[in-house]
Amino acid sequence: MPGSNDPVDALLPLPLPCFHMLLALMEGERHGYALKREILRRTGGKLNLGSGALYGSISKMLDQGLIEESEERPDPHLDDERRRYYRITQLGRRAAQAEAIRLRQLVRLAEDSLGLPETA
Repeated sequence: MPGSNDPVDALLPLPLPCFHMLLALMEGERHGYALKREILRRTGGKLNLGSGALYGSISKMLDQGLIEESEERPDPHLDDERRRYYRITQLGRRAAQAEAIRLRQLVRLAEDSLGLPETA
């Protein structure tokens, strides 16, 4: 768990779109539109990022060092050269892990407060 001097602490809580993007990038590099599609799939269509939210979040995460642009292209002959591919950084992995822990603790608090049974 991050300590009080950990740079991850200043990034929490992560905005929901950023958290979803980091989770999607844990599986491998993706371009912006592929991130949008993957988040739509994972959330059953409940989180549909518009272009401004998508690329604004990408820009912010690049600035924060959570993700970086990749120089590699999956298949240059089949891909649009204008696409930018992104990958998660070590800081991004740590931030996603810390956010998952924070959310788990929040859910436990809510379960206790509401008298709900604990989740498995």
